[in-house]
Amino acid sequence: MNRTSLVSCALLSVLALAFSACSKQASKTAADDKKPTAVSPATSAYTTTDQKVSYGIGFNVGSGLAREKFVVIDQEAIKTGIADGLAGAKTRIPEAELQAAFSSVQQKAGAAAAAEGEKQQAAATAFLAKNKARQGVTVTASGLQYEVLTKGNGAKPKTTDTVVVHYHGTLIDGTVFDSSVDRGEPFTTSVTGVIQGWIEALQLMSVGDKWKLYVPSNLGYGPRASGKIPANALLIFEVQLISIK
Repeated sequence: MNRTSLVSCALLSVLALAFSACSKQASKTAADDKKPTAVSPATSAYTTTDQKVSYGIGFNVGSGLAREKFVVIDQEAIKTGIADGLAGAKTRIPEAELQAAFSSVQQKAGAAAAAEGEKQQAAATAFLAKNKARQGVTVTASGLQYEVLTKGNGAKPKTTDTVVVHYHGTLIDGTVFDSSVDRGEPFTTSVTGVIQGWIEALQLMSVGDKWKLYVPSNLGYGPRASGKIPANALLIFEVQLISIK
């Protein structure tokens, strides 16, 4: 990690608590109930554009760090880093030690992601092996599985087409990771602008069809995690092909 990337990572981290209204001493009291004190927008002291942007950056980054699993965030260290950075001071920790610390956290995160990926792959393999035996499930040469929920009689999309669809996507455990149905707004996309499992399925569907797709990870996002989708996850979609533009 070079100095630029190291500083960038540090800035992302320290900005997280720029919005904090409590010091480490105050946090000891707050720790009793584990609930932060909400500030009403009507009583906010941040009135200028710069103040609002600064608060927004801090809040968004802080919200992300609140979900961090591999680092116990030290508020005092972060606030000191902010102050030193804004003052143009030298870092209090040698760069080699900072690099080693970031590397250690990255290794932990990588190991955890690899373990989760193996778990997801095993679960997907077992699920697909059982699912393909169910009546009404079709398996294509690529390994994509689908079942027809509603039969339409319209045209079939080509790779050059743009389609309008409704979809609801879940993981094996039922976790919803994306849904145009929940948003209440159909999704418009080119046939080739989606994951491989969808590209294949859309060309097999007719307008009016509603299918349930079981997309293996090699036809989805593969070994990389994406949002709520873990690495090597099997994706389950209900897809309704509304129209072809």
